[in-house]
Amino acid sequence: MTSPAHIPIDRSRFLSSLDALAAIGAIPGGGVTRLAFSSEDRAGRDWVEARMRALGMTVSIDAVGNLLGVRPGAGEGPMVLMGSHTDTVGSGGRFDGSLGVLAGLEAVAAMNDAGVVTEQPVGVASFVNEEGVRFMPDLMGSLYVTHKLEADAIRAIVGVDGTSIGENMDFTAYTGSREWRDLPIGAYLELHIEQGPVLEREAKTIGVVEGVQGLSWIEVVFEGASNHAGTTPMALRRDAGYAAGALVRFVRELAVGIGEPQRTTVGSIRLSPNIINVIAREAVVTVDLRHPDDGGLAAAEDRVESFVRDLAVREGLGVHTRKLARVAPVAFNPTLIGHVQASADRRGYTSRRMISGASHDAQIMAAHCPAAMIFVPSRGGVSHDVMEYTAPEHLVAGAEVLLDAALMAAGVGGAIGGTNPGRQRGNT
Repeated sequence: MTSPAHIPIDRSRFLSSLDALAAIGAIPGGGVTRLAFSSEDRAGRDWVEARMRALGMTVSIDAVGNLLGVRPGAGEGPMVLMGSHTDTVGSGGRFDGSLGVLAGLEAVAAMNDAGVVTEQPVGVASFVNEEGVRFMPDLMGSLYVTHKLEADAIRAIVGVDGTSIGENMDFTAYTGSREWRDLPIGAYLELHIEQGPVLEREAKTIGVVEGVQGLSWIEVVFEGASNHAGTTPMALRRDAGYAAGALVRFVRELAVGIGEPQRTTVGSIRLSPNIINVIAREAVVTVDLRHPDDGGLAAAEDRVESFVRDLAVREGLGVHTRKLARVAPVAFNPTLIGHVQASADRRGYTSRRMISGASHDAQIMAAHCPAAMIFVPSRGGVSHDVMEYTAPEHLVAGAEVLLDAALMAAGVGGAIGGTNPGRQRGNT
């Protein structure tokens, strides 16, 4: 049987596929807008579905629009699944998400070209609404596949534009009845741009991702009293705007004080009535906390909660907090990590072990089956922007490593060790 290291991908075909998908929802500056459950999102998934069928894959679309193509193996064992997403943020780049889906399809095309027969089936998934910018929560498609969300609950979610997911599903008519979330999955592999500066700074081609840091999103609402900015003495104010500013400073100093790898961000502040000469009666502040250790994440959460309670007492404010999202840190499967490392070494690509700072479908799938990720460099660390760029040679290198790892996991050049992956079926 041909060694995985000697099965090439078709560079021109692969790069052309990235160009073709990027043309759907293209915006000025080279970026892309395909918001989840929009007409552009539907058009992108139609394109991917057509590509799957052209490769001879069996296609399934589930009740929320998750798309799966399967290439049969010699046996009926659990599939080795590759994938990511094709929805984008409002003014996104060409590669975030799309790279993982199209590299998976190119891997299947390369297997077809080489006449490879894998022991286990090989699949490619395009998950819906990974970004979560129009409809919360993010990672919605993989949460559905792993039974963390159900279809009725998803349909009822109302987005930032006031419409429900159900309304948009009905409008775009992109759902199906071929449920695939209970199919046995033996492994999940996801190729993604790094979305950070580390690989470029260290001149490494491949990021061998060992896990994903945990995430906690907290909404803090301070309630004070509006009054005239010129006539109200400072000592008599109940100023929600001041509390928002104090929280911003605390959150930054929290990360600086703890040190790496703690990350903290205030990404949104909304003041009411938001008038230049009126003291704010309400401030809504979002806090983003990230840490690769769950204990470290919980400690940061506790310190934020304690600070806002004490601040509210000192300033005579009402306060309440709400958890918007909480995702525990995830460690990826050692055997799959080894496959990624072995491929990078065999193909002569420089690499480094790393933790993902961003959330991905792989961290949701990791609770359901063995999982791992591959990163390639992002120029300037830029992502979620029209300036997002990864060099063609890095795109190709990532696709080659994904191909190798999938072949090893599916029974060409090795198999997944440890617990029987077939027993992962139906895990939540």
